[in-house]
Amino acid sequence: MKLVFAGTPEVAVPALDALIASGRHEVAAVVTRPDAPAGRGRHLVASPVAERAAEAGIEVLKPAKPRDEQFLARLREIAPDCCPVVAYGALLPKVALDIPARGWVNLHFSLLPAWRGAAPVQHAVMAGDEITGAATFLIEEGLDSGPVYGTVTEEVRPIDTSGDLLTRLAFAGAGLLAATMDGIEDGTLKAVPQPADGISLAPKITVEMAHVDWAAPALRVDRVVRGCTPAPGAWTVFRGERLKLIQAALVTDRTDLAPGELAAAKNNVYVGTGSHAVELLWVQPQGKKPMRGADWARGVRIAPGERLGAADVR
Repeated sequence: MKLVFAGTPEVAVPALDALIASGRHEVAAVVTRPDAPAGRGRHLVASPVAERAAEAGIEVLKPAKPRDEQFLARLREIAPDCCPVVAYGALLPKVALDIPARGWVNLHFSLLPAWRGAAPVQHAVMAGDEITGAATFLIEEGLDSGPVYGTVTEEVRPIDTSGDLLTRLAFAGAGLLAATMDGIEDGTLKAVPQPADGISLAPKITVEMAHVDWAAPALRVDRVVRGCTPAPGAWTVFRGERLKLIQAALVTDRTDLAPGELAAAKNNVYVGTGSHAVELLWVQPQGKKPMRGADWARGVRIAPGERLGAADVR
C-alpha cells in the first residue's frame, strides 16, 4: 500500500522505522506537528519524526492544523491507501479521515477500551495495572473508540516509570503496526468493534495531578512518582519551593514517620506517608540539577520534624 505516516515525538520513530524497513509498503510522506521552540535559545526545532523522515528522503508535511486546505489538497494528490498514526498530537477532522481509501489506523499504547486518551501509559502505571499493551484501531470521530485490528500485551514491572514502559511499547507496537498494515493490504485482518464494558479514560496528566499527597498510602505515592516520570514530573513542596521527585523506593519496615515527615540518615533520606515510609532516591530542587536524595538532604540540613508539602509554593 501507499502510506502517509502521521506522528510527532520520539516514541513514534520506531513505528516509522518499521514501516520503512518492511519493504512491502511505500511511505510516500509523513505528517507531523510544526517545528516548535526548544532549548535555552528557544530556537525552532523539527519533531523527531520529521528529522527521521528527512534522513530517509521522505516528504514531510507540517500543517498548522490538519484541516488546512493546502495540506488536504496535497494529501489528495498523494492519494494514500492508508494512513498509520502514532502520537500525532492533533485531532483529525472528518474531511481528512475520508481521504485514504482504507482510513487512518492508530497505534495506541493501551489495551482498548482501557485508557482512551492522551496519557494511557501514565495512567496505567498510576493505577497499578499489572498488564497493559498496545492496540491498532481504525480512527473514527470519537475518542479512541474505533474498531480494533490487533493488540500486543506488556507486563508493567514493579519499578517501571512511564518512560520505561512507553519505550518498550514503542518497539512492540512498531511491529504490531507493520503487521496491521500487512493484514489490511492482503485482506486477512478485520477490525472488531470495541466492547462497551471496560472503558476508562486517560486525559493528559496535569501539574496538579502530579502533586504528591503524602497522606496517601506509600504504594500510591510510588505509583504517582513512577507514572509522572519523566513528564510532567511528580513534585512536592519544601520550605516554600517546589521539589521534583524523580525516583523513590518503598520502605516497608519503617512506619514511625508522619505523612510528609522527613528523616535523614548518613546515606538515605526517608519521608512518611499514610502507611509506611518511602526513600527519596533522586530529587531535583527548584533551579538545580537532579541529585541523589541523600546529597540533597545533607545540603539543606533537615530539621527534626520538618515535613514536605507543609508550605505554599513560592
